[in-house]
Amino acid sequence: METDLFGVPAPIPPAVQCGFDYPQPLTEKYAPRHVSEFVGLEQPKKIAARLLAAPAPLNLFFVGESGTGKTRMARAIAHDMPAQLHHVPSRECDLARVRELRDACTYFPRHDDDWSKPATMHEILVDEADGMSSAAQDAFLSILDGTNRPRNLLVIFTGNATDRLTDRFLSRCQIIKFSSYGILKETAELLARIWTLETAPGAPAPNFARIVKESNNNVRAALMRLETEMMCS
Repeated sequence: METDLFGVPAPIPPAVQCGFDYPQPLTEKYAPRHVSEFVGLEQPKKIAARLLAAPAPLNLFFVGESGTGKTRMARAIAHDMPAQLHHVPSRECDLARVRELRDACTYFPRHDDDWSKPATMHEILVDEADGMSSAAQDAFLSILDGTNRPRNLLVIFTGNATDRLTDRFLSRCQIIKFSSYGILKETAELLARIWTLETAPGAPAPNFARIVKESNNNVRAALMRLETEMMCS
């Protein structure tokens, strides 16, 4: 370690990292970061807004087709609350991982974006929870029913369906349905705004409503189709 003439260690210069501004796909660049930014999803947004106004230790199961915003909504709740997020894919959600999560949530939560700021809650997010084994579901039971639950813990599961889950697991969760029904107009307006921002002025625009309809009102699929249209323009 370098020192000055008096033997005092020289200050370490701040690290400088050279980064690259990689382009992002539209599905990432325009992904909602806050609950208020989601298209459609009126019931999930109302529930999320109520939860943000009065954080509570709930067990929620977001169920719906792929691309309807289940995981994004869970992440937005953690960001807006704020809560310390523990995000786990279902394939990694075994007995040991559940115990590890439970232990981690006994500590005071921290804000993921700024460690100096305290968070309100811990949030465990398990993606594709309909693929969890029976052992993993059983491992969650004592946490979900309060027997072995840390304080200030919000648990959110996501899945496409619930038929592969046990009744005693589901009985401990509030089922929140995510649907793409009735969002054609809002999604078409979103695509039009993105087209204006991302393409050269005067570029002939596609039929945004048709893109949404052919994507079965799936916002993620519509953004991917729009990106294809932009590449061909």
